[in-house]
Amino acid sequence: MKNQPRGIWLAIIGTTLWGVGGTVAQVLFDNYNVNASWLVGARMMIAGILLIIVDAKREGTHVFDIWRTKHNAIMLFLFSIFGMMGIQATYFFAIQAGNSATATVLQFINPTLIIIALAIYHRVWPSRLDMLSVIMATLGTFLVVTSGQLHTLSVPPMAVFWGLLSAVGAAVYTIMPVNLIKEFGAVSVVGWSMLIGSILFSFYHPIWRSVPAPDPMAWLMIAFVIVGGTMMGYLLFLASLSYITPTTASVIDACEPLSATILGVLFLSVHLSVASLIGTGLIISTVFVQAISANKENKGLSE
Repeated sequence: MKNQPRGIWLAIIGTTLWGVGGTVAQVLFDNYNVNASWLVGARMMIAGILLIIVDAKREGTHVFDIWRTKHNAIMLFLFSIFGMMGIQATYFFAIQAGNSATATVLQFINPTLIIIALAIYHRVWPSRLDMLSVIMATLGTFLVVTSGQLHTLSVPPMAVFWGLLSAVGAAVYTIMPVNLIKEFGAVSVVGWSMLIGSILFSFYHPIWRSVPAPDPMAWLMIAFVIVGGTMMGYLLFLASLSYITPTTASVIDACEPLSATILGVLFLSVHLSVASLIGTGLIISTVFVQAISANKENKGLSE
């Protein structure tokens, strides 16, 4: 692809913004008493509206095409519940219960869950590289949550619960909207699903409840989480796919847990034992194994 370096940098900045957004959210939860449920709803609603506006400027009235058939509208609605709302809520709940580094790393095991789910669905054993990914992710998760100690958890139990649930949500988020994205584009699907998800989530926690205190620094960080860590992260990552392959982009996606971990250790006093660091490395490395697997499959198809 042409301008590959541009695509690589777009992907690096986009995925890093996701990781930084999670770290900033932890600061809001810990130091400014911002309610995680409020931030989930506000983030989805505002980012969703902004993404729809961006798509409308580019596509005009075609931004509403996804609503023109009953089937697509139902699929979008289901994705908004089980994919978008699920991953957004569980991820922020995991951060609030633990820290952004652990939450992001645990969410990153979702490719392994996809491998297992597809193997069960197709009733075939995963390839050797897929099996290696499963083993690495399982061992890595064990090391992250226990620091290598068999009888203790180094991470609060609720943080583990929400973190693993966010990995399930991320797997659903990855698989469920594939056909919608092919037909209508990722910006449209993500924007509408965020807006729908925020409306549905408001039945659980209305956006006008638990509004943060009028602290300028807190609201500046909230704006970053919504605009920088969400909307710009998505737009930059999606823009990178015009210059690099999805396989390359998936490898660069490792910048998200990496940036969250580094920032957590440097600025939020997050302590990671040697075992936890090894576990983090194992989980992040699964994406490189999957990239090798994808390249092999592509070569096989081209031969």
